[in-house]
Amino acid sequence: MQLNGFPLPAPKIPPVLDPTFRPAVFAMRHFRATAQAATQPQKVRIALERDPDSISRFDLEILPQDHPHHASNGFFLERLTKFLLWSRGGHRIWYSGPVALGNELGNHYQNTPTGQFDADIMGNQIYEQPFEVRCVDPSELPEERESTKPLGRHLKGCRIGFDLGASDRKVAAVIDGETVFSEEIPWDPKPQTDPDWHFKEINDSLKRAADRMPKVDAIGGSSAGVFVRNRVKVASLFRGVPSALFDKKVKDLFLNIQKTWQNIPLEVSNDGDITALAGSMTLNQNAVLGVAMGSSEAAGYVNRAGNITSWLNELAFCPIDFQTNGAVDEWSGDRGCGVQCFSQQAVGRLIPKAGLPIDPKLGLPEQLVKVQELMQQGDDRAALIYRTIGVWFGYAIAHYADFYDFDYLLIMGRVTSGPGGEMIMEESRRVLNKEFPEQSEKVKFHIPDEKEKRHGQAMAAASLPVLDDMS
Repeated sequence: MQLNGFPLPAPKIPPVLDPTFRPAVFAMRHFRATAQAATQPQKVRIALERDPDSISRFDLEILPQDHPHHASNGFFLERLTKFLLWSRGGHRIWYSGPVALGNELGNHYQNTPTGQFDADIMGNQIYEQPFEVRCVDPSELPEERESTKPLGRHLKGCRIGFDLGASDRKVAAVIDGETVFSEEIPWDPKPQTDPDWHFKEINDSLKRAADRMPKVDAIGGSSAGVFVRNRVKVASLFRGVPSALFDKKVKDLFLNIQKTWQNIPLEVSNDGDITALAGSMTLNQNAVLGVAMGSSEAAGYVNRAGNITSWLNELAFCPIDFQTNGAVDEWSGDRGCGVQCFSQQAVGRLIPKAGLPIDPKLGLPEQLVKVQELMQQGDDRAALIYRTIGVWFGYAIAHYADFYDFDYLLIMGRVTSGPGGEMIMEESRRVLNKEFPEQSEKVKFHIPDEKEKRHGQAMAAASLPVLDDMS
């Protein structure tokens, strides 16, 4: 398979249900190697600005003007920038390099549907700043400024922790680090158009946990989405809410919940960060990348100092497959993104390819349950789904390792429950052993037990708030 004549390397272990898969990790590494081997390669420098004190830098050598595959520069620059935008975040891209290529990148975000999606989410919704690509001389690029901060690990007192997923919400009552109650309640928030419904359902879970403790000192929450100072910037759970009503009632939903609870300390964080925090707390180790395969792909990162960064870590939108006919994400419209490989959506789209007689009219959570039941029964067709996800994940791990420094990989989420999750890990390890031995030796997998998978995030979320008179 080629792109503008540039070959996209095939994996040695192709996913059984996706034989045309082209791993992003191989494509990017091959492009870099080709550029470095060329006579007088050109250099592109990128800085992604979240705010003036939070800036990420990245350099890329590209093919010179006279190279026969020069036309592929734009594709690889855009795919790299896409990964950086959703893993790091930013409302402004500082670009230094060939002017025509910089203009091409800017045009992508202004005039293509997938680029406009990224620009709108990053600029209007997350950072509330105009999104722009600013072409400058190398001397004008801002310096890298990465900020980190500690997250959670506060255990004293009577705490409630909650975790909001697309198919269920979980809550835990925690007293001095000991979980005394936990509960999981199915719900379907995405089609709900009235944010008062979300408020009522979340508050109901909090009350049920509060009934199991003598008092409530603090509340910590985990949810898919982007949150800044407890305000909702972007969250798929509220996609059914009209935009005007979102601004009016959703953005401050958790602040209003806090008011209902007499303004006790309340902290809400991205579920990916809580995934990584839960793993770090369980392992008593740092340098943890957490990945949760649920309704979407959530990710979080705890660095070597035990802190979180200011990065977004929204790996669901990061491309890991460069094949030209890759699966399309129904939200962003982009191809080859992680959400289509590491989620209930992935399972749903693989069901017909595996030949399983599961009614496509069922919801994705119900389809997943059917696949898990067949897997428990030893159905070889169900196994094909997990083998495919495992191979995808093995190549994705190597790609993530090019952007994250981690020793431990925590895997959570409904898709990883039961023997199917074990097969995902087996296939991922097989890929690393054969294709990436350096990562196979370094990365240690942690698969929580069933209790930790289902309730670990709610328990870790409870540790978020700081109490003035307690640790």
